Amino acid sequence: MTDNLLKKIGIKLKFERMKKGFSQEELAEAAKISSNLVSLIERGKSNPTVETIAALSKALDISIEELINPKNIEL
Repeated sequence: MTDNLLKKIGIKLKFERMKKGFSQEELAEAAKISSNLVSLIERGKSNPTVETIAALSKALDISIEELINPKNIEL
């Protein structure tokens, strides 16, 4: 993934997390991943696996496509 795409996914992830009222720790627990990984993804510093994206989208109750194809997000 390009750095730009990773940043956009991070922005979308943070937006959706905050919209649901989750802390990073709460989202991590719901997705069964570490809160450090949530932080890294939100900052565009980690290239998440398909399994991680699926777990995050399920925890946020959004589609995988909605999470990885964040339209209308400008950097």
